[in-house]
Amino acid sequence: MSNNNASASGGMGLTGWLTVLFVGLKLTGHITWPWIWVLSPLWIGFSIGVVIFLIVFLVLFLSGR
Repeated sequence: MSNNNASASGGMGLTGWLTVLFVGLKLTGHITWPWIWVLSPLWIGFSIGVVIFLIVFLVLFLSGR
């Protein structure tokens, strides 16, 4: 009988918490940033992921795989 105690951790990461924080500060009037900057943790994180994907794709494509 094997005892597998593996557990998955989930939840929000840094970008999720920053987004919640910025939206809360915006809605309560503590910051007057435009919404594009309030939501910037989401699109900056997404952009970094796309860039990493493209770099990996190009390396694999140029190596002939």
